[in-house]
Amino acid sequence: MTPMRRIPALDTAVSALGYGCMGISWAYVSPADRDDEAGVAIIREALDSGVTFFDTADAYADGHNERVVGRALAESGASPVVATKAGFVGNIVDGKIVMTRNGRPEHIRAACDASLQRLGLEVIDLYYLHRVDPEVPLEESWGAYADLAAAGKIRAAGLSEVSVEQADAAHAIHPVAAIQSEFSLWARDAAGGGQNQDGADVGDVVSWTKDHDAIFVPFSPLGRGFLTGRVSVGDLKAGDFRTQLGRWQSDAVQANQAIVEGVRRVADRHSVTPAAIALAWVLAQGEHIIPIPGTTKSANLQANLQALTVTLTNDDLAELDGLPPAVGGRY
Repeated sequence: MTPMRRIPALDTAVSALGYGCMGISWAYVSPADRDDEAGVAIIREALDSGVTFFDTADAYADGHNERVVGRALAESGASPVVATKAGFVGNIVDGKIVMTRNGRPEHIRAACDASLQRLGLEVIDLYYLHRVDPEVPLEESWGAYADLAAAGKIRAAGLSEVSVEQADAAHAIHPVAAIQSEFSLWARDAAGGGQNQDGADVGDVVSWTKDHDAIFVPFSPLGRGFLTGRVSVGDLKAGDFRTQLGRWQSDAVQANQAIVEGVRRVADRHSVTPAAIALAWVLAQGEHIIPIPGTTKSANLQANLQALTVTLTNDDLAELDGLPPAVGGRY
């Protein structure tokens, strides 16, 4: 049986590992290379393997990702917990992904209706503000989420890539059920001592969620594939978002191999993949943590799920905790 973790705001439990759907049709794949059939198939396999928590967003390929998720769920007849997001708008300019923000209440309300239609749902289980819009007071954006909850269009509301200060401000208006941030062995800012994408001090968001009976949802818990030890810069196709990121530039990649080698040493002791160890470390940081690794390949999905069978020893955790910080910026 798949290990489960509870989402207090929904009064339900989901698989301890969720599934991040973005890579099916956005960021790592060009529009020309999208394969909706493969996307539906991998979601179906995740469902069959016991995954009951799926994460998407309207920004992923201008709603296309949500359509694929909606189709997969409709064809399977399954009813997992579905999370999606609004407030981030993704565009491709000169072959590169450019993201803009829109936290206006009217945009959020319209985006929710559009997401419900694409997903084929009557209510969204968990609806995130994808990013805080610096041009719109957080209180106004978050107030729209409170209105959507009151209207019965969403069951719970979450925030993405915020600081403790922002979480406090939102929580005073409407309960914050979840915070999603990048978190992994090479991205530990959300546990304190780092900065978010806006350059603001984050604080310990991981502890904040625990203290407020919310869940913490790490995205990119495998370092966008780097921590698996199976992805190299030379493998990345034109248009792959990772080619724009500091940690994926050649000098940084060479330095960051030390992190991968440390993960591999622990993996060898447990006779599992580095992916399983990297995810097991994230899971070990708290019972309120539900990572959402994504993949388009069956073998990778099963390797990720192998993390649920791993019990890291204190020595393992100490060794992993002692790995060097990543070189290069997250964005």
